[in-house]
Amino acid sequence: MSEKYDTNENEMSQNEEIISENEESAENLTESQENDASGTENSPEGKIARQEAELGEQKEKFIRLYSEFENFRRRTAKEKLEMIQSANEQLLKTLLPIADDFDRAAKAFANKDDKDLEGLLLIYNKFKKTLDQAGVKVMDVKAGADFDADFHEAITQIPVEDENLKGKIVDVVENGYLLIDKVIRYAKVVVGS
Repeated sequence: MSEKYDTNENEMSQNEEIISENEESAENLTESQENDASGTENSPEGKIARQEAELGEQKEKFIRLYSEFENFRRRTAKEKLEMIQSANEQLLKTLLPIADDFDRAAKAFANKDDKDLEGLLLIYNKFKKTLDQAGVKVMDVKAGADFDADFHEAITQIPVEDENLKGKIVDVVENGYLLIDKVIRYAKVVVGS
């Protein structure tokens, strides 16, 4: 009988091993099924899905970075253009009194017919062309126009009899100038009150 017990014990230990192996394989099978159901990382489909997700993230990051760079490039180019356009602003401001002197001289000699006047006007026209090429424009301010604090500087107010001239420009004392639509000198005007 002891042999029978030994054989039974051997069979039992073998059965226990088989049962434990079956339990392990069942656990592995359950885990693999769970992984397959949730898009496992070990399966080729899961790897492809993960790589596609990473690729999508990288594309989005690239597009954002590219957009930021384009915005930076445009802003820098705009600032550079503005800097170039207004680089000579101080120089042009110092030349404006010379333009005023030419205006006064032209008005003083307007009624005279002289060769000197012709030379003066040639120089004045050349000077005006140079200012125009630099982007400097004379403001078009006329008596009777509305006063605009964005373009005009009221140096004085005078009483007027005509009600239509109240708050309007009566006289232009000094021309105003624009540098590419930016005021570099306000027009000095007399306003009616």
